[in-house]
Amino acid sequence: MASDSQIALTRLAGLLADGTRAAFCLALLDGRAWTAGELARHAGVAPSTASEHLSRLVAGGVLAEEHQGRHRYVRLADPAVAQLIEDMAAHDPPANSPPGTLRVAGARRALAFARTCYDHMAGRLGVAVADALSGHGLLERRTGFAFTEAGTSWLEDVLGSLPGTTGRRPLARQCLDWTERRPHLAGTAGAALCRHALDQGWVTRIGSGRALTVGPAGAEAFSRLLNIDVAALRLSPDDGGGT
Repeated sequence: MASDSQIALTRLAGLLADGTRAAFCLALLDGRAWTAGELARHAGVAPSTASEHLSRLVAGGVLAEEHQGRHRYVRLADPAVAQLIEDMAAHDPPANSPPGTLRVAGARRALAFARTCYDHMAGRLGVAVADALSGHGLLERRTGFAFTEAGTSWLEDVLGSLPGTTGRRPLARQCLDWTERRPHLAGTAGAALCRHALDQGWVTRIGSGRALTVGPAGAEAFSRLLNIDVAALRLSPDDGGGT
């Protein structure tokens, strides 16, 4: 007889096994709420089809919804769901097939360089931030991620105050990056640093997706605070920095 855990896992696997529902969840990793129409256009399906899939994801606890006027907005239910989606994506081997168009290639490079993973930074930039924090003695990573005393002081200096924590979400948590296959910083500190970087204009979103770009102010800030060379990060070993 199947246990409750087995039944729950089977249900979740069934929800995420569908390509359209998986596309919805990956899009929602940008941390924002989307309308059903926006997700339908993103996945290339009819609005009625999108509505049916979204209802199943909401009923399964993967998504949360809210109504504003005649619009229905959905988002990932919580950071734990976002972590699950990102972790599952990281278990898929990197695609070896070449991109079909220059636009697809550019989008792939942009996501690999810097993007949001729910509400924190990912990609080469996110991993570089975690590595730099560790290298400067600000982040302990022997048994997961934990800020040192110097690290919490650094956070307070940069952010103005120390981010709060909850029972389900610690200050620091490692999140396996699906393009780099190495951990980046999540938790309330990761979310606060990403929000601060966006608010200060260090990073900006590219269009309406998850990809981020780093401007001159951001390059200066990352260099000054963590000695990160943003220009070097742009030169991926996979694409050589070319087109």
